[in-house]
Amino acid sequence: MLLRTAIITIALSLSACSSWVYRIDIPQGNYLEQKSIDKIQIGMTKEQVRFILGSPVVVDTFNNNTWNYVYRFKSGRSKKLDTQKSFTIKFSDDKLISANGDFKLSENFNTPFNAPVSEDRDTSLPIETSTK
Repeated sequence: MLLRTAIITIALSLSACSSWVYRIDIPQGNYLEQKSIDKIQIGMTKEQVRFILGSPVVVDTFNNNTWNYVYRFKSGRSKKLDTQKSFTIKFSDDKLISANGDFKLSENFNTPFNAPVSEDRDTSLPIETSTK
């Protein structure tokens, strides 16, 4: 009887050392990279944004024109490694109008996506006539 009590006591004591237990990392949501954020521009359609960033985790139930990309990483090793990032995109008339969150927007973000390119140079080609 004393041997059983000792074994149970030792087993419970060892189980209290929770640092020996392996805990997995838990990533949840949309993992976004800065290079993907750099590709989006004002005036893009919802389909174009979905192609670049993927489907959003949360679409506002009351306003289909607001998409939320949320990413949370819970480390199994240390709470210091836990991260959470969010990025919100708003549309109007199926066109991207604004974006904000934990990522820096590119310099080209405010340039309309399908804006005509203005060229200051003469693009006309000289016409050559040959008489053979």
